[in-house]
This record gives sequence, structure tokens and C-alpha cells, in this order.
Amino acid sequence: MKFIRIFLIVLLALVVLILVFLAISLAPVDDTPYQEMVYYRQTKQRLEQLPAPLPATAPLRAGWAKANITPPYTTPTGGYGARRGKHWNIVSDSIFARAIMLDNGGTKVVIVGLDLLITPPTVVALLKKRLPEVGLRWENMYMGAIHSHNSIGGWAPGLVGELIAGEYDEKIVTRITDGVLNAIREAQKTMAPVQIGFGQTDATDHIYNRLGNSGPTRPLDGLIRLLKLQKTTTGESALLCTFAGHATLFEDSMWNYLSRDYPGSLVDRLEKKSADFAVFLAGAVGSTGPEAKGNTDFAEIRNYAGDLASRIEQIVPTIQTQSDSSLAILTLPLDLREPHPRVIGNWRVRPWLFYSVYGDYPSDLKALRVGQTVLLGTPCDFSGEFVADFTPLAKKKAVNLMITSFEGGYIGYITPDAYYNRSTYEVRDMNWFGPYNGAYFEEMMMGLLEKI
Repeated sequence: MKFIRIFLIVLLALVVLILVFLAISLAPVDDTPYQEMVYYRQTKQRLEQLPAPLPATAPLRAGWAKANITPPYTTPTGGYGARRGKHWNIVSDSIFARAIMLDNGGTKVVIVGLDLLITPPTVVALLKKRLPEVGLRWENMYMGAIHSHNSIGGWAPGLVGELIAGEYDEKIVTRITDGVLNAIREAQKTMAPVQIGFGQTDATDHIYNRLGNSGPTRPLDGLIRLLKLQKTTTGESALLCTFAGHATLFEDSMWNYLSRDYPGSLVDRLEKKSADFAVFLAGAVGSTGPEAKGNTDFAEIRNYAGDLASRIEQIVPTIQTQSDSSLAILTLPLDLREPHPRVIGNWRVRPWLFYSVYGDYPSDLKALRVGQTVLLGTPCDFSGEFVADFTPLAKKKAVNLMITSFEGGYIGYITPDAYYNRSTYEVRDMNWFGPYNGAYFEEMMMGLLEKI
């Protein structure tokens, strides 16, 4: 009897502990409309107070360069939980940080493209400290990534970071940051007057909607967009290319290969046939899967990238470049609803638990104007279903629009609010900051587009 009494006391204590833990760890989803929230009012006020772009005082100049950041040692594969932190051991192709420097006398901007899954928040934090080494601040930066799921990992601490990118290694963060700074230094050395132009071509047949099995969806963004820079002195050219197909042609079982996936193959071909230098930035990749074009991983990458490249090669000769010194960049720090990862029904994790397993990183939206082209950068997998909503405003302002993901920081997926209660991976597992963020992001991004 004494044993049974002790057992029941221990069991009761465990039940009480579990109930207490759940009480302090879980809370119901807060579905208060975002316009009524403090975070909205604070961000809206910041948007209204953003300064007007500075006028040009000189012709637009540009330079570009890349730095190899492939480690001389194996690292975890950065590709979400499916890779389970396994280390790659075969280098299929090298990993780079690429930079395009722009300067019109009044404003300096650097566009950085990383051959990584995302722009790691840890790298952003270190860059904010070290950018003065190259005469810049975070407000001068526009960043993105190719979103390869077979690239370098190890750059995110915490439990969630380990699930995304494997065991954390501070040396990798330093290596990536050094690569970005080195690419900027080399780009600064190559500055020369440039003309700019824009082109686009359709590749909708190369994507599908990953949310299609969960109910009705809207059209995705299937355009390849190109910003061309051409030096007036030497004729050298650079292409900035965006496209929304997820870089997931390497299957999960191919975790042992370090690779840039199809964006790497595409950039390599562009630099052989269409430009002296090329940068790929993932577009609105949320909801957007790639339609494979081959029987094996390597064949799929070669065929997929080759077909995109052939379409680009037809467009590039038609792009008319002209002198235009317009250059401006706006940075909008984002306040967000409390973390809302849902675990059971309509119950979500409380902020203290989320921050303890992921970290608390600042995030922002960016708007960059280069001539008559505007780039909008988002700190997330931004759904391609939103892109068409921006078309009327872009036409009104007579600008070409390029929307990119993974600008800096990372807050999960932003998908249409109407899908919030669907039980799909992107909408439920990766929506970390609650309902109504689709409308919130669109409002702030359109506000940036209006101001720049």
C-alpha cells in the first residue's frame, strides 16, 4: 500500500507539472484584426516617417564581384528538417556571396545574393556591426538568397535553428559574413558608369502551387524578371535575375551533395552566354514548387535551368538600356504580432517558449529603386499568390516590380489570410506570427512602393 501511495503521489505531481507547463506555454490564437494592434500602429508610423529619397548628384555607377564561401570542411546541410542536420560530403558546385554596388553620388546601395537557403539572421546581426569596415550601414543593403536546400547550414542557433540548418557553428557565420564583405570590397574596385534596362519572360509552366491539394488557390507569379546593368566604358554587363520556383530539385535523399540547385546552374550559364556577371534572387517562392524536367536530380537541374536560360537568352538582346541615375533604398523595421506557432487545434506556443527555441531577431521590409525598376524585399517565404495584387500600383507608378524573399531576418511563411485555418505545412507549421499577416505585409509593401 505504501508503494501504491508513493506512486500515486508521484503520478499526481507529474500531472500537475504537465498542466502547469501547458498553462504557461500555450495560449489561444489571438485573432484581433491587425489594424487594431499596437504593432501595426507602430510600423505604420515608421512608414509615414521614412525620409524622401536623396537626389542624384552624379551619373549612376556600378560594380560587381563574388566571393567563394565554400568551407574547406564539411558542414550540416541547410535545408529544413528533412535533412535532419546531416553533413554534406560531396561538393557538387561551389557556394558564393555575390554583390552589386550602386552609387549615384547621393545614395549608395549594395545588392547581395547568397547561395544559401535564406539570409541567416545571425549573419545580418554580424553585418550590422561590421559594415562600417566597407563604409556602409544596414540601411545601404538589399539582400536575398537562392533558397537552395542543399547549401551550407550551421548558421542558426537554437532548437528551431538546428531543425532548419543543423548544428550551429559560429565559424560558418563569420565565414559567410567575411565573404559578403570581401565581395563588396571587390565590387567597389570595379565601379564605372552604367546604363540600366529591364526585361521579363514567362515561365509559368515551370511552377505549380504547393497549396493546391488543400483547396482553391489563386494564380502564382511565373515571370522571370531581369535587371540589366551595362558599363558604358567597357560594355561589361551584369544581370539580376528573380524567379519564384523553389530550389528543391535535389531530393531530400541527396543531402550529401553541396549544391546551388537550379539557380546555380542557371547563373553559370548566364555568365557564359548572356552577361559577364549574374545574381539570382529567389522571388515570391512561398506556395511555389518547381515542375521537374528530368529523370534524375542532376538531369532535372540541368534541364530546368537550361530551359529558363534559353528563355532569358531570347529576351536579353531585346532589353534596351538607358542612362538613369534614379537610386533609392528604404528600410522599414517591422513590428509583428506575438509569435503564434500552432500546436494543438487553435492553441499556440507562448512567446517565451518560441523565442527560447528560435531566438528573437529583428526583421524589416526593403524597397530599392534602380531607374524605373523597384525591388521589394521580404524577410520570409513570401507567397507568389500576392504578386498580382501589386500590378495596378506598379502600373500607376510606371515602374517594373521585382518582389524577393529572404531579405534579412526570417519569420517563416507569409501566405494568403484566407488559408489560415488550412492544415498544410506552409500555412500551419511555418506561419509563425499569427493571422492577417498577408494583408499586413501587402499594406506595408504597397506603402513602400508609393514612397520610393
